[in-house]
Amino acid sequence: MNHEQTGAQLLVQSFVDNDVEYVFGYPGGAVLPLYDAFYDAPFKHILTRHEQGAIHAAEGYARSSGKAGVVVLTSGPGATNAVTGITDAYCDSLPLVVITGQVHQQGIGLDAFQEADLISLTAPITKHNYQIRSVEEIPRVINEAFHVASTGRKGPVVIDFPKDIGISKARGPLQTEMNLPGYTLAPNVDIETVHELANLLAQAQRPLLLAGAGINHSQSNDMLTRFAEKYHLPVVTTLLGLGAVPYDNPLFLGMGGMHGSYAANMALSESDCVINFGSRFDDRLIGDVAAFQQNKQIVHIDIDQSELNKVIQADLAIHGDVRSVLTQLLDLPCSVDSSWTEICIERHQQYPFKYRQAETFIRPQHVVELIGRFTDEAVVATDVGQHQMWTAQYYPFKKAQLITSGGLGTMGYGIPAAIGAQLGAPDQMVVAIVGDGGFQMTNQEMAILNEYQLPVKIIMLNNGTLGMVKQWQHKFHGQRYSESVFSAQPDFQMLSNAYGVKSYLITQQQELESRLYEALAYQGPAFIEIRISPDEMVVPMVPSGKPNHEVEGYE
Repeated sequence: MNHEQTGAQLLVQSFVDNDVEYVFGYPGGAVLPLYDAFYDAPFKHILTRHEQGAIHAAEGYARSSGKAGVVVLTSGPGATNAVTGITDAYCDSLPLVVITGQVHQQGIGLDAFQEADLISLTAPITKHNYQIRSVEEIPRVINEAFHVASTGRKGPVVIDFPKDIGISKARGPLQTEMNLPGYTLAPNVDIETVHELANLLAQAQRPLLLAGAGINHSQSNDMLTRFAEKYHLPVVTTLLGLGAVPYDNPLFLGMGGMHGSYAANMALSESDCVINFGSRFDDRLIGDVAAFQQNKQIVHIDIDQSELNKVIQADLAIHGDVRSVLTQLLDLPCSVDSSWTEICIERHQQYPFKYRQAETFIRPQHVVELIGRFTDEAVVATDVGQHQMWTAQYYPFKKAQLITSGGLGTMGYGIPAAIGAQLGAPDQMVVAIVGDGGFQMTNQEMAILNEYQLPVKIIMLNNGTLGMVKQWQHKFHGQRYSESVFSAQPDFQMLSNAYGVKSYLITQQQELESRLYEALAYQGPAFIEIRISPDEMVVPMVPSGKPNHEVEGYE
């Protein structure tokens, strides 16, 4: 490339060089030069209706496609509106490359119109961030951003892009090679360390495998399943680890933690050797760290060294890729006492997630079970709240199909994430399960469904409340329902129709099965509103800060 190009043209070419398929974004003054270049670009731009929606859509795309999600936003409020989504991606290790517009370089630091210090704002919530200072560095910075976002523990990278850079010109050839002297990937795990892990496993009488998001991110699901089956070992997952082992595998005890299964939480408490593959040991999984650590050996394998010994002191901390460790473990002969596995399996059979069917009103647990029956292996996106937990408990995940906000717990995530997921996996069925609270935060993104004819099915469990807030107020705040019950709601059917999305309303138990089947079979985008009781609770529950065995809600 020896001809002259603007910074905007260089950005487009850099996106093409990094195989960008979609850009999610929202234009504005500071990025008009970029959007002018997008006019003839070979990739598609998805105009979301809010900047937060753009980030969540890119997250959903990253999860379903395995590629980095790309976002372009304008300066000031355009960029600050994205901070929640960037934080969400950082918490859940999702690869994003986010271009934020900035004022002209001569205006930086002078409180120019729509100026915001994005470098300072995003430093704690990104793997890395840049501010472009010269047009010549664009190809190198973009290449570095995609590499950093998509390798190691994945995460968001922000590039602040001053407006004058977009119109400045440079003549090639320009540097495209990366220069990242301080960025190193996890080392290969040596066989001696893997032998040490195998020895700890062989000495255990009550071994347990714990699978976190690292299994799904590394696409090690089949390997973990083979390892568990080879030695007949029980498996517990985190919320973001669901799908690490198929739901119907007898060795899978369910999700552990606050709203996890009885069998999973008892196994976490009683095991004498826990091998953690890619989980952070977060507080929703382990409420009482001291109680959890008693009388057990702990092995923690994580691609991010900073997670090792951060929450739990491990007897063996392994910095490395879980896929690499599993590859070596599968080749090792190991004698394992798995007799207690039968106790775990029997406990799981004896105390499954359960509910009583009702004749006069619809149970949300039954709705999720029916969705699972009618969709089989759909990609399932959720918002955050009670419906998220019912989905985790009752949907039959057979692989990495769940797209949800785990670490940050972001309401409004579900609809835009489902849209991005459908774009990333156009041949798969995508279902968004949301509540009426989170739905009202980002429902404007439904405009995209009709515009692109994306056949996403949005299922809203409408209880007229902020369900999880109300549940905690019921249990811990003397049933004082302060601002958790909606005194007025819009007509959601009319709202859906206004966006050109076919709508369904299901209010009676006797019509649930046939109407839900009809709605899910519809060929285009659909919105299904299902009325449920405002008093429905998510059970079981381990109260915050309590040890896992103090699980409540079983009869």
